[in-house]
Amino acid sequence: MSEQALKELLVEELRDTYSAETQILEALPKMAEAAASPQLKQAFQTHVKETEGQVRRLEQIFKILGAAPEGNTCEATQGLIEEAEELMGEDHPAEVLDVALVMAAQKVEHYEIASYGSLRTLAETCGMGDVARLLDETLEEEKATDARLTALAEGEINPRAFKAA
Repeated sequence: MSEQALKELLVEELRDTYSAETQILEALPKMAEAAASPQLKQAFQTHVKETEGQVRRLEQIFKILGAAPEGNTCEATQGLIEEAEELMGEDHPAEVLDVALVMAAQKVEHYEIASYGSLRTLAETCGMGDVARLLDETLEEEKATDARLTALAEGEINPRAFKAA
């Protein structure tokens, strides 16, 4: 019985992650438009393409599992996106808004890293190596995106905002 319960939990959490990715797909273009830094705009635009691939990968996983991806709303991602939208609605100087956008994006990335890492481990536990490999591929992309955002923050975004203050 617990094996079936674990598989059901995996599907439920995958649905939550699918919801998160589709919400992120809607938010990223708004964040790109709000960004003043051309490099940050490009990072968000690049991540849209990457996220589209991650959604397709999740859809592939659902086919493997014989389950539908719809059915959940990821409230955590919804909350993180609402925070980002609040920041974009406030009257911050462009340099400060860029710092806030990077921070908001990294909060989402860290949530995704935790989610994909846990999902991969659960898939491995359930003997679903093919699913685990697909999840690991996305996990590595999320880690790389987080690293790119950190590099942008340290190399350009934060120093520029500090100098403008």
